[in-house]
Amino acid sequence: NASLLGILQHPDGTVLKQLQPPPRGPREQEFYNKVYDSECCDSILLELREYLPKYFGVWSPPTAPNDTYLKLEDVTRKFNKPCIMDVKIGQKSYDPYASAEKIQQQVSKYPLMEEIGFLVLGMRVYHVSSDSYETQNQHYGRSLTKETVKDGISKFFHSGYCLRKDVVAASIQKVEKILEWFEGQTQLNFYASSLLFVYEGSCQATTMRLSDVTLAEKRRVPKGLLSGGDVLEYNNNIHVINSTENGKIEASVGKGLSKFYALHKKACSKRHHSQLSLKVENSEQDNVWKTSTCITQEHLNGNVLPQLEKVFYHMPAETKESANVEVRMIDFAHVFPSNTKDEGYIYGLKNLITVLQNILDN
Repeated sequence: NASLLGILQHPDGTVLKQLQPPPRGPREQEFYNKVYDSECCDSILLELREYLPKYFGVWSPPTAPNDTYLKLEDVTRKFNKPCIMDVKIGQKSYDPYASAEKIQQQVSKYPLMEEIGFLVLGMRVYHVSSDSYETQNQHYGRSLTKETVKDGISKFFHSGYCLRKDVVAASIQKVEKILEWFEGQTQLNFYASSLLFVYEGSCQATTMRLSDVTLAEKRRVPKGLLSGGDVLEYNNNIHVINSTENGKIEASVGKGLSKFYALHKKACSKRHHSQLSLKVENSEQDNVWKTSTCITQEHLNGNVLPQLEKVFYHMPAETKESANVEVRMIDFAHVFPSNTKDEGYIYGLKNLITVLQNILDN
C-alpha cells in the first residue's frame, strides 16, 4: 500500500521515496532513469521532465545498504503554507498485466474510475481563518460521485474565507500543458499514476494604507508569532531525517498521508516579542512592493489584523494572475511502453479540466 510507504525528508531539500517491492519499484526507477538519462535526446521525454519532480538518482542509508530510495525534488519546499492534493488519473487504475484478482480489487475501490477518469487520493488545505490545516484521506475521494465531485474538489481551493479562483485558473493552465504533452506522445501509457497539486495557502503579497504607512507583507502573520517566542511546527505525516555527527541516520517516524510527498516542511521562526518586522524583498517573480515596516504589538492586537485580512481577499489583479501553483506527475510504478495514445489518462485529464472549469465559472 503506497500510503504506508514513507516519504522521508532529506536535509538537502530532496525527498526520499522508498522503492516498492518488485516489479513496481524497479519499474518506477527504470522510468525515472529513462526520462532523466543524460544521453536522452528524445524531445518527448525532455519535455516530460518539466511535469515531473526532478530526479537525483537513488540513495541508500549507510546503515541499510539494501534499502533503496528514489531521491526526488520536494515540490512543497518553496511554499510557506503548502496546500496539497493528490489525484489519481486515468480510467483504469490497474495495468494491462494485472491479475483478475487485482483488477477486481482496484475496480471495487472506486467503481466510478472508468466514468470519472480520476480519483482524489487525499488533500491538505490551509485555512487562513483558523491558521490550521484540514486533511482528507482517500475515503473522502472515494465517497465522491458524479454529482458531488465538483464540490468535493472545490474544497481544495477554499481558504476558509473564499474560493481561490486564481489558483483554480493557474491549475487549469498547468493541467492543459500536461494534456498537450499526452496528445502528442504514443510511447508511454500510465496507470495508477497521480497529479500532485501544490499551492501557497498563506497570502502572498498585499499592500494597504496603514496610518499613512504602506505595508507590504509576503506571509500572513501566524497566530503563534503574536505571542512571541519560538514557533515550531511539526507535522507527523512526515518523516524528517537528520544526519547525526557519527554518520548514523535517524528518522522520526510518522504515519498517515505520507504518500503525499513531504506534506509540510518543518518550520521554525524566531521573532521579537513586542515587535514584528515585516520585510519584503523585491524579486522579479514575486511582484511585491519593497518596504520595511515595524508594527508594534498593540497595533496588531487592535484593528490592524482585521484590516489586513480584508485586504488579503482583494488582491491586485497582477498578483492573482501569477498564483504560485505547482502541478506535477508522480507515482510511476505502472508505466508501460506503448505505441498508442494513452486514451484513459487523456480522458481523465479532460474530465478533470472540465470540473476545474466548472468550479471557476460558478
